[in-house]
Amino acid sequence: MSGAMRNKVQRKFKMRGYTLKVEALSGILSFVSRFPEAEDEALDLLLDELHHSSLKSSILDKESVHRVVSLLLEAEAAVEESPTSSGYGSAASALRIIHAFDFPKFHYDPIKKNFHEHTGKLPIHGDASAKATLYRDRFLLLFQRLSRDPHFSRPVFDTDISDYGSCQISTIQSLVGQRGKRWVMGLISQLEDGHFYLEDLTAAMKIFLYTKHRITTGFFSENTIVLAEGEMLLNGIFQVKTCGFPPLEDREKSVASFSGLDYFGSGSLTKEETLRLAELETGAVKDMFVVLSDVWLDNEEAIGNLETVLSGYENEEVVPSLFVFMGNFCSHPCNLSFNAYSSLRSQFGKLGQMIASHQRLKELSRFLFIPGPDDVGPSTVLPRCPLPNYITEELQKYIPNSIFSSNPCRIKFYSQEIIFFRQDILYRMRRACLMPPSTEETSDPFEHLVATITHQSHLCPLPLSVQPIIWNYDHCLHLYPTPHTIVLGDRSEQKAFKYTGITCFNPGSFSNDSTFVAYRPCTREVELSAL
Repeated sequence: MSGAMRNKVQRKFKMRGYTLKVEALSGILSFVSRFPEAEDEALDLLLDELHHSSLKSSILDKESVHRVVSLLLEAEAAVEESPTSSGYGSAASALRIIHAFDFPKFHYDPIKKNFHEHTGKLPIHGDASAKATLYRDRFLLLFQRLSRDPHFSRPVFDTDISDYGSCQISTIQSLVGQRGKRWVMGLISQLEDGHFYLEDLTAAMKIFLYTKHRITTGFFSENTIVLAEGEMLLNGIFQVKTCGFPPLEDREKSVASFSGLDYFGSGSLTKEETLRLAELETGAVKDMFVVLSDVWLDNEEAIGNLETVLSGYENEEVVPSLFVFMGNFCSHPCNLSFNAYSSLRSQFGKLGQMIASHQRLKELSRFLFIPGPDDVGPSTVLPRCPLPNYITEELQKYIPNSIFSSNPCRIKFYSQEIIFFRQDILYRMRRACLMPPSTEETSDPFEHLVATITHQSHLCPLPLSVQPIIWNYDHCLHLYPTPHTIVLGDRSEQKAFKYTGITCFNPGSFSNDSTFVAYRPCTREVELSAL
């Protein structure tokens, strides 16, 4: 690269208010050199993309430049592929997989009323303050969403919205000495054995939970955040009349409220790139994901059924873009008593041979593996690391384009944001429920589960004693803004449910009942399948 171009780059970036580090300048020159006949256009495009990115500083380092350059190159690859092609190239260029430990972490500032991204590396073992921050972040995430709901904001005129008066939220601390009905928002906790409290950021108060309360759809357990309408009694107990989850907010409204922030971790796109991807998406309606959960590699019947599934899709006119295999990958828990790691390693190798024997699938599809709650790993705490390389390297010899991700795992396919989560959460949620769920709208447990996690904006709003979570990485389980699709791999019955515009489905247990799901992400069609 000539000195003239180097000077031009430095001059243009200085005019935009940027200061370049040496490594950043090298990355920019390398990017511009890819376009020898359009260097100025490439440089302007890079500057525009940097302007729309949420940068931590005007001093550009290697990482910030590399992130934006990678997005531009991926967008270019997506354009170069034929939109109607269903081959490996188009699917690969449109597909981004984000591991849990790469998810960005945002904190909400209630004073400035904005989000700011956490900088620096998060330790796996947090101190005591990390646990308090976990609950604080969950509460503030829902509180800022609630503050935009017109039913719970301060009325301009003296009007009553509910039967008891204004739905304006009161802090728990402000209820001391107050009479009359009030709305409060708090987290259900058991500060004393058998006695439940409602906590917010100001105080805690004792409540009684009765089945005669009017409640909304969902499972109410410890650690869930609720809106409660009631009255403070003279004995200091809050008598609840109505109890429900904080209302949902449209995804578009959430994104528009804090535009420019990359909550999902897939990178920010300019308006032009978003429109370009949307155009490509309209031609990718045949792209399909096949999702299987509980693929037991030590079960001969399950492996035989898997061979049938692979052979069936091998002969299809358009093969699936992605196969998602969700654990558990063994019929026995891989705990301290498990002593068959070498056997499991060889079983993954046999799976690789099976996939490789289907030439079209090997060349045109990708294969994603997500660990289950009983799979091999350092612990059962969420989020879970990918499967160890020792277990999977035999498979990778046969399938080089296989991907081993964390649990949960996020996928960006064109403009669609999808979250995969493998956990037997329905059974645990039903057991942890403090009172029977309302049957006014539905009696389906899966629909109650979907309502719970979406309203809580959290994949696993269970007590930490029931499901431990790494305190510093609780944000990996957040559902804000709501994704387009949530895949809940659960051992319970196969189900699909569309709730407030969010597609949710459980592929069922493949090894137990031979069920799986064929999903078309661009049209969000769910095909419940079984052998």
